[in-house]
Amino acid sequence: MRVWMDAGTQIFFSYAICLGCLTALGSYNKYNNNCYKDCLALCFLNSGTSFVAGFAIFSILGFMSYEQNVPISEVAESGPGLAFIAYPRAVSMMPFSPLWACFFFIMIVLLGLDSQFVCVESLVTALVDMYPAVFRRKNRRELFLLALSFVSFLVGLIMLMEGGMYVFQLFDYYAASGMCLLFMAIFETVCIAWVYGADRFYDNIEDMIGYRPGPYIKYCWMFLTPATCIGTFAFSLIKYTPLKYNNEYVYPWWGYFVGWLLALSSMLCIPLWMVYKICTTEGTLRERIQILITPSDDLPKTKREQERMLAIFAPGGDSAMHPGVPNKDGYFVVPEKDSKC
Repeated sequence: MRVWMDAGTQIFFSYAICLGCLTALGSYNKYNNNCYKDCLALCFLNSGTSFVAGFAIFSILGFMSYEQNVPISEVAESGPGLAFIAYPRAVSMMPFSPLWACFFFIMIVLLGLDSQFVCVESLVTALVDMYPAVFRRKNRRELFLLALSFVSFLVGLIMLMEGGMYVFQLFDYYAASGMCLLFMAIFETVCIAWVYGADRFYDNIEDMIGYRPGPYIKYCWMFLTPATCIGTFAFSLIKYTPLKYNNEYVYPWWGYFVGWLLALSSMLCIPLWMVYKICTTEGTLRERIQILITPSDDLPKTKREQERMLAIFAPGGDSAMHPGVPNKDGYFVVPEKDSKC
């Protein structure tokens, strides 16, 4: 099952799920952009690329296993050892090895830069949208981006020191683990499908692209995806094993403490923000929750909501014939001749 956990984690990172990258980049599209078509294209292209890359990866691992006469599981550990130890060794055995080595490390550099561009942009876009009065001024956004990149550079320097690989493994196992992403995925799917409403979300998509996607996506939002994320998250907690570097070195107790601090630093943001909003909202507990789960008024109205409002206030509607009787939405319709507007 650990293999499936690692595969699920890779899917989350490969598709940038729960990282905010897709949301940040999608916010630059026009409102009527066909996001459904883009999502399908992303899924097929991403999975197709991973499928083709699998041939290259396992062919090289199989070749090294044959050359060294050892099982393929012992050729290299997953993680940085695969990219910076096993692959360079395999490249050195190829014809024109210097050329292939240049291509390989250029690919690694471009892959890292591309990932950082997207991740940094998602964080910057979110903060700029949250505090437009602060950052949407001359050179404020650029200075914030420079400061964020400089801090990230300093954190990265720690991983290049003598014991940097141990720090890197802590970040990789706890801070960027599948457990954190699964925790956020549970809240995201529940909020979209059950709090905001899957039908309302369908109405938003229909308003943007002009048609409703297949109904199977709705049931994935409501049942399949939350159940899968909750089950996988529960399994990861039950089968949790402390980190061991190369399956040999055991970290001291304070190392695991730092690792769990890294994990909880992102996981606790959601429940703590929920408690904060509930405490700072006025009204009874039930009224506070009702206010917080109500969609914002500044969201664009879908065609269905616009038609419902027109039907409510239409002068020739059925409710207009009976001004003293509220309609099905609870509104008392005033005839046009009696209106003071």
